[in-house]
Amino acid sequence: MAAGPLGELRERACPICGSSDDSRLFAEQRLDFAGLDEHAFASRKRPEHMRLRLVECPVCDLAYASPVPSPEALARAYDEAAFDTAEEARYAAATYAGELHDVLAGLPERRGALDIGTGEGAFLAELVRLGFAEVGGVEPSRAPTEAAEPAIAPLIEHGVFRPGIRPPASLSLVTCFQTIEHVPDPARMIGDAVELLRPGGAFALVCHDRRAPLNRALGMRSPIVDLEHMQLFSPRSVEELLRRAGLREVQQRRIRNRYPLRYWARLLPLPPRPQGLLAAGLERSGLGGRPLSLGVGNLLAWGRR
Repeated sequence: MAAGPLGELRERACPICGSSDDSRLFAEQRLDFAGLDEHAFASRKRPEHMRLRLVECPVCDLAYASPVPSPEALARAYDEAAFDTAEEARYAAATYAGELHDVLAGLPERRGALDIGTGEGAFLAELVRLGFAEVGGVEPSRAPTEAAEPAIAPLIEHGVFRPGIRPPASLSLVTCFQTIEHVPDPARMIGDAVELLRPGGAFALVCHDRRAPLNRALGMRSPIVDLEHMQLFSPRSVEELLRRAGLREVQQRRIRNRYPLRYWARLLPLPPRPQGLLAAGLERSGLGGRPLSLGVGNLLAWGRR
């Protein structure tokens, strides 16, 4: 099936459990190639309300896209994506660092950490602050790596996560925040990441919860129903993903995110003109930069090797 700038789209089975039962439609495909620009695969973008066809897996409760672009087409799209959300990235990194206390408490040591989808590396700075040595990140988009702070830039590898990116059993922690929805094969990626962990090391991710009350209420207007997202998780499906990767002591909980009001306003499902007026009003009032913590249905999930 052809899909313009995304190349040929191909059918796939559930990327967690392998079920080929795609009879439960979650969302029809909605694409407008004329509306795609350099922000289509950018992080924390303004929603453009496009999506691939999404189906619900009756076995593990994952909502996943099928058909999808090839991994090579996705890699090109992310490599060329724009980046203009450094402020929001710093807020997100601080949130995640503050939420990791349960994960870090059980680590045998704080030596060796890898952040998958690290952006401009804001979370790498948090890892250093938390006392980690031998810290690194991998990021598929070129623009954020070029925006990294001089002290952080050498820690970032531009490219997609791949097997053997670090020696086996060399890391205490692997993190993957708001990235697992974007990868073409999440089960394989986490399996490869687990191989990098020492015994007792932890893998932690943050993902959207499609079953959260807010996302259910918004339905197709939710920002998580997006062209970038190859899959959308629920508490059941994310636990299945981590357990199938061989992780033990799997746990999860919902977290609150803290961002400036201007960012939250950008996500509201409003027509362009009202949204523009709201954004302008927030900036005129001086409220645009005021941070606000909200529970918008994001999950922190982790397990140990």
